[in-house]
Amino acid sequence: MNAVTGFWFALPPQMRDPVLFAIPFFLFLLTIEWTAARKVQRIAAEESGAPRTPAGAYLTRDSWTSISMGLVSIATSAGWKALALLGYAAIYAYLAPWHLSPTKWYTWVVALIGVDLLYYGYHRMAHRVRLVWATHQAHHSSQYYNLATAVRQKWNNSGEVLMWAPLPLLGLPPWMVYFSWSLNLIYQFWIHTERIGKLPRPFEFVFNTPSHHRVHHGMDKIYLDKNYGGILIIWDRLFGTFQPELFRPHYGLTKQVDTFNIWKLQTYEYVAIARDWRSAKRLRDRLGFVFGPPGWTPRMAGTPADAVPLVTPG
Repeated sequence: MNAVTGFWFALPPQMRDPVLFAIPFFLFLLTIEWTAARKVQRIAAEESGAPRTPAGAYLTRDSWTSISMGLVSIATSAGWKALALLGYAAIYAYLAPWHLSPTKWYTWVVALIGVDLLYYGYHRMAHRVRLVWATHQAHHSSQYYNLATAVRQKWNNSGEVLMWAPLPLLGLPPWMVYFSWSLNLIYQFWIHTERIGKLPRPFEFVFNTPSHHRVHHGMDKIYLDKNYGGILIIWDRLFGTFQPELFRPHYGLTKQVDTFNIWKLQTYEYVAIARDWRSAKRLRDRLGFVFGPPGWTPRMAGTPADAVPLVTPG
């Protein structure tokens, strides 16, 4: 038993985060893909005129950056959850009109689907509200798409913990909300790969898959702001944000942040927001820089509203 699994089993059953238990499997699968990718890269290097990085390639510094972000996020996520626990417990104890039993199958259905639907809403907001995008953009900052990218996680989970507040109000125990949240995160690990093509159509229709999520990480115009789903892609189909994969995406941000410094990658957009805030002369422009979509710019006097350029992230 390693330190991670030992710590996991030492916790009370209701507080065991399945993400901690899954970390050794994440690292095992990541190592397999990384080893295979290195071999494919060597083969590609021997072929003349290869126009792009081979699918699923790894850059060592980029991968270690992603892994480092993921390790820090374990601690920061635990901190945000601990802060939110008091609020969740109060909502569950004093405001929820009923309490759902975790021993009933339908309670788990409500928890898993509820977390996934609210994740879709949060994820969509994270791409359309710049202040929230500042917390999320680090995950999109890699120009590579592989299992290491999956662990390139944000350190600010404040938006998510606020987004889950309706669930304890519905009578879900707080620990159950957190457990479902972790299962959602674990599911999303395997879809960060170019090694898996399209799956059978029924599965692709209902669930988020590597093909769907590659689109989400693409910076190509047709792929921007699409496929926000966590486990289910049904939400994107219902709410008009679905885009099938038509060609291999170009990954990363529309304005790349060329650094491997994890602190800069996490704080870059906050610094940019502060700079734009200081440069703005009007309050409405300052609010636009904070709460408008990424790439928002003030409309100049006499300029039609539809002429304001928007540059949304990948």
